[in-house]
Amino acid sequence: MSEKIALITGASRGLGAALAEALAPEHHIVAVARTTGALEELDDRIRARGGAATLAPMDITNRDAMAQLCRSIHDRWGGIALWAHTAVQVPPLTPAHHIDAKDWDRAVATNVTATGILIPFIAPLLGADGSALFFDDPAGGAKFHGAYGATKAAQITLARAWVGETGTTGPQVHVLTPAPMATALRARFHPGEDRSRLASPKDEAARLLDSLV
Repeated sequence: MSEKIALITGASRGLGAALAEALAPEHHIVAVARTTGALEELDDRIRARGGAATLAPMDITNRDAMAQLCRSIHDRWGGIALWAHTAVQVPPLTPAHHIDAKDWDRAVATNVTATGILIPFIAPLLGADGSALFFDDPAGGAKFHGAYGATKAAQITLARAWVGETGTTGPQVHVLTPAPMATALRARFHPGEDRSRLASPKDEAARLLDSLV
């Protein structure tokens, strides 16, 4: 690779967008998300700072689309230096015995199945020297968070297994724990919360990346 490539899945907003902006000065960003408008706004911010991005408006649960993206990355750049997986599906908060079947299926598809498909797709792009980042959420086990918490825990269990498997061979796999952040998603599920006590995605992106050094 003649330039460092960072693949961000879930790049349109929140921590994913903040990581993309933080990495852009030294990486070409491949930004994946479903929301085209938000990706274009991210691209504007990256370009305003002298960086460059390739936008990939797609759903990570679309196996064929993600396979094609990974093949295109290989053909164009040969591989990537970093993958940050921030894409997540958070179903409506509800008691466990009221979980809607469609909400459950979407959470499993995004948080679990897609992760299990993406790791084998992306590992060859990372090679021995790349880094993969996953993001834990200890609040997933709280009441009314059952569908989100169960599927997020499955994702992190898979990531931690990969951590153990690659310790001596690479890539370097990290499971990081962000502080609670003032995101639109959090506001949706915690109305009335004092947001001044929450971290900003920008600050958390910087802190988490610094922790890797």
